[in-house]
Amino acid sequence: MKQWDSVAIVGVGLIGGSIGLGLRDRGLARQVVGIARREASLRVAKRMGAVTKGTLDLARGVNGAELVVVCTPVARIAADARASAEVCRPGALITDVGSTKAEIVAALDGALSREVRFVGSHPLAGSEKSGPAAAAADLFVDRTVVVTPTRATREEDLASLDAFWTALGARVIRMSPEAHDRALAATSHLPHLAASALAASTPQGDLGLTASGWVDTTRVAAGDPELWQQIFMSNRANVLTALARYEKVLDSLRRCLEQGNKKKLTAILQEGKQKRDALAS
Repeated sequence: MKQWDSVAIVGVGLIGGSIGLGLRDRGLARQVVGIARREASLRVAKRMGAVTKGTLDLARGVNGAELVVVCTPVARIAADARASAEVCRPGALITDVGSTKAEIVAALDGALSREVRFVGSHPLAGSEKSGPAAAAADLFVDRTVVVTPTRATREEDLASLDAFWTALGARVIRMSPEAHDRALAATSHLPHLAASALAASTPQGDLGLTASGWVDTTRVAAGDPELWQQIFMSNRANVLTALARYEKVLDSLRRCLEQGNKKKLTAILQEGKQKRDALAS
């Protein structure tokens, strides 16, 4: 892959910091500029080597960048991308890392000034941790990144993003923004709702008796509530559909227990095991 002259990362948290570390560790960019809202985040990003320089001023940070990666919460991505397009290099490429895509892409596709283009991305990587201190240069290695082109997307921009994420160690697949949001509602957003519901419904006095099952199942519930509220609201129609499917299975489980139906209960548990085992293989 070519070396980028200047990559600007708007938001140097877990994902943004990991992108910066990956770029610098692999020598993929001559300059990596971090833009943050807090000086403390920039200090950590600089200390870890995730950026070559940092600023709290978005206009100054993206000025001259040929690639801008917006790593802010989903409710801010469109505004940050528009602001970046006004001052980055004419003809630059902007992408993001948002967990939802349809609303963001609809707001930005073909709508930026100065021949700046936007193509959505979503790396399926991360953890319940946040901030640049949790970043890792290998975060994207062997992980999937979804790129969400539209009819207006140029093939050369897709090729650039494919090369960018692949160089960071990821596998890239292409989906429409709408297909992405339908799928992620089931595979990412609903699991977080379920984990949060399980954690919230556990009596406070019983927490001392939790073991690995509870800890593993509720791990993602430790994520930033404000960030996840934004994700749920951005993709709420698809999340509601996924939630309805989940509630149907829960209702079946309830009826099995109420009726003492061991056969049906075992069948539902077996279906869950088969799907989980298929993923593990």
